[in-house]
Order: sequence, then structure tokens, then C-alpha cells
Amino acid sequence: MSSPAIAPVSSASPSAAARSAVASQARFWDRIAPKYAADPIADLAGYEATLRRVQGLLSTQHDVLEIGCGTGSTALRLAPFTRSLLATDVSPQMIAIAHQRLAAQPSPQLSFAVADAETAALGQGAYDAVLAFNVLHLMSDLDEALKQVVQVLRPGGLLISKTACVAEMNPLIPYLAVPLMRAIGKAPPVLCFDEQRLRAAMVQQGLQIFCAERHGTRGKDIRAFVVARKPG
Repeated sequence: MSSPAIAPVSSASPSAAARSAVASQARFWDRIAPKYAADPIADLAGYEATLRRVQGLLSTQHDVLEIGCGTGSTALRLAPFTRSLLATDVSPQMIAIAHQRLAAQPSPQLSFAVADAETAALGQGAYDAVLAFNVLHLMSDLDEALKQVVQVLRPGGLLISKTACVAEMNPLIPYLAVPLMRAIGKAPPVLCFDEQRLRAAMVQQGLQIFCAERHGTRGKDIRAFVVARKPG
């Protein structure tokens, strides 16, 4: 079954600054897409635990949107548990690899598209769930990204997220190492917040926190698995 069409949520166009930021993000992820696709998952057990948790929250009656899908490996795993899954990413090269993977492993529920979660019109009230894995800390504006999520969710719909809470790391990493890596083109812009700030931002946009967990199995886990519901 095909995914809901990408439809306008408003007539407002992204600002020049927003378009420039999106283009810069796309260039960075395009450049590293082959390496990203080849890199192994660092904590496979934790990843599998998250997949099982997400599968339990989805239904074959759900239309689902994934933002920041990367090369599509997670979307391929989750699509059979949905009615339709539209997986999007700002990087054309990431999506090109995702299409190759889909061709090798067909899934009738799944489709991929190039889109930016902060500026693209992704359909008002079109989805029962939005998946955001390892992407919210990479947004230029967390509040704006969550606002867009609320717009595309149907009443009662779920935001299912797993996010690196960079503020919980050793301060030398976000405030020294990351800026240095950005300066030489080895890292993208990163938002620095902890789980409390992440949850507060969701609540500020009208979402109700459903659960907050950690699934990591190796050392300190800074990736917060947070599920929030749109009232309705």
C-alpha cells in the first residue's frame, strides 16, 4: 500500500537561511553516505532492543513517517509492522542507497523520499506515528522540528524517538571535540541538550510523554528512547 502523499501543511516558504542550512546538511551527509552505510552498528544488542520496543508500538493499521532515515536499514526492519511507511532524509545520497536496499529487499509498505523534517511539507494530520531515530539532536531548531511533528501526526498519534542527549556527555566532547571536528568537516552541527530538556520541548509543543527509557548495553547510554503522544 502506498504511503500518504507529501502534501503542504502551510503556504509559507522556508527562509533563505533555512534553505542554506538544509543544503549544507545535505552536502555533509551526501559526502559521508557510503561510509555511513558500511559502518557496523556500535551497540547491536541495544539497537535490537529498540526495534522490538518500536515494533510493539506499531500496527499494520498505522501510516508511519520516519524522519532522518539515513540509508534505510531501520525502515526496512519496521515496514512490515505498518500499513505504510514513508522514510525520509535530507541527503539524496542516503536515499539513493536506501532505494538500492529496498530493491534488494522489496517491502510493499515502504517508500523513500528526500525531504527535510524542518522545512518540507509532509502532510498535515497524515500519520499515526512519526519515527525519529538519532536525528533530533541534529536539527537546527529542536522546537521547530517538534512543531512539524505535531502537525503531521493524527490525534492520538505517537512520536517515537531515540536521541543522543549530548549534554550528558563529558563536556570536552560537545564543547571542544565536536566544534573542532565541525571546523574540519568531520561532524555536522549538533544540539546540546539532556533528556529533561528534550522531554520539556516535547511537552511545550503539546505532546504527552508516554515513556522514557534507555536501551544501551555498553557503558553509559546517552541515547534516550522517548515516546510522546499527541492528544486526541
